[in-house]
Amino acid sequence: MACFLVPGAAGLVTTALKRKFPADYHPEWLNSMLWGGVAMLAVEHIAHGEVVPYPPFLTAMKNPAEIGVMVKEMITVGGAMTLAIFGVWLTMVATAKRLTTKRTVTVKSGGG
Repeated sequence: MACFLVPGAAGLVTTALKRKFPADYHPEWLNSMLWGGVAMLAVEHIAHGEVVPYPPFLTAMKNPAEIGVMVKEMITVGGAMTLAIFGVWLTMVATAKRLTTKRTVTVKSGGG
């Protein structure tokens, strides 16, 4: 119903703080993954009629009994998806650092 709001909130924060990230953490990768996930899920929710272009926008908001279900979905599905995106991003950053780290080789010369 509204699970895309959680990575959307994370995307707002990371976009606002993008300049605070060191460049070697590739914040653009994180933002691309977060906003891509938000767009994909928003389209899916629109296609299923759970999000509409008129207030209250989220159809679950029309029925107070569904608000608890919506919040639970935001926490479980949206939270898990956001954590998964951060996990993939951290893996990508660690891999990129490992691949770009220059390795120094010490050569011992046999003097004599």
